[in-house]
Amino acid sequence: MRQKKEQNRMIRAHKIRLHPTAKQAVYFAKAAGTARFVWNWALAEWNQQYEAGEKPTVYKLKKQFNEIRREQFPWTWEVTKNASDQPFLELGRAFAAFFEGRAHRPRFKSKKRSRPSFYLANDQFELGDHRIWVPKLGWVNMAEKVHFVGKITGARITKTADWWFVSIQVEMPDPLSVKRPAAIGIDVGLNRLATLSTGEEVENQAFLKTALKKLRQANKRLHRRKPGSKNREKARRQVARLHYRIISLRDDVLHKLTTGLANCYGIIGIEDLNLKGLLKNRTLARSFSDAALGKLLSLLTTKVEQRGGQVIKVDRFFASSKTCHGCGWKWEDMQLSDRVFLCQNAHCAYYQFSQERDHNAALNILGEALRLIGLIDQVVSGTGSDEDGNLAVDLT
Repeated sequence: MRQKKEQNRMIRAHKIRLHPTAKQAVYFAKAAGTARFVWNWALAEWNQQYEAGEKPTVYKLKKQFNEIRREQFPWTWEVTKNASDQPFLELGRAFAAFFEGRAHRPRFKSKKRSRPSFYLANDQFELGDHRIWVPKLGWVNMAEKVHFVGKITGARITKTADWWFVSIQVEMPDPLSVKRPAAIGIDVGLNRLATLSTGEEVENQAFLKTALKKLRQANKRLHRRKPGSKNREKARRQVARLHYRIISLRDDVLHKLTTGLANCYGIIGIEDLNLKGLLKNRTLARSFSDAALGKLLSLLTTKVEQRGGQVIKVDRFFASSKTCHGCGWKWEDMQLSDRVFLCQNAHCAYYQFSQERDHNAALNILGEALRLIGLIDQVVSGTGSDEDGNLAVDLT
């Protein structure tokens, strides 16, 4: 599920798996193909007119297409009109984002590489109990009914691996924010996906690494098949199913973790990592991609802000792992292999106190986050610690 805020309302999308018949699946493929064709036609015309010194617009292109549509492209009438209307609007938004510097120049869509999808306006479909009505097709079974209550603004039908899904957008009022006084710090990594300042640990299950052997075998099988053959298509679908399974397992862990944190804590401190830089490390790039730390931060920020809390990003150069959370003593020559932190300050209450490295980092991240928003004056002062070495912060 995804969500975004527009003014004082929130639009949330509920993605539901569809169970179409063989005939309905063919219709979906035709509609997605029509949407892709219209996009490519409009983009080619835009580029041609722009190079000729003209000023193309999506409205002119749409009018031009409709004038020749019945004669040259009669097969586009076999599916919903949204499949041929919406690509023009999407192309206009894509060029607007390109001219503003927010995205790359729109590109042509490939039948083999682009994801099949098409849009349905809110007046072009109807929802029933576990089913959706699509123009020129009829009722299609859904795996579940829509959970959100509000105004339906639109829907998009897409295909992932062998399955069709519908993402239904619902306009809802902003939820009432509930003040949650508790604060927590999170240290993310590869050995463990997340270590909380409370001492809890969330293991990095590395779903891609676990399935890598099967994925390699499936890819080898795919490349041995003759291009264009039915066996190659079967092998391609098997690879797609494996990738979808990996993504689904990973998303399940991330959603459960971020939802639990957002429901319990009003202030969350987390390190602002240079994710693009980390992915340039040839040794660890696959491991970082498998952990999906960027998606973890994105989901956490969205869910916390939705519930009235805030996520505080601590500077990536803050020495959270090398610093004692009790006195601020810094272990300058600490190595990555040192997994236990030992404070060497004889005046510290935690002198020679053995503490797990990531737990100490999470406590430091929490202290720095509270300092950044002015709840404490320094990272160490202004906070106490309980008997287990956890920061005890009173935000009431």
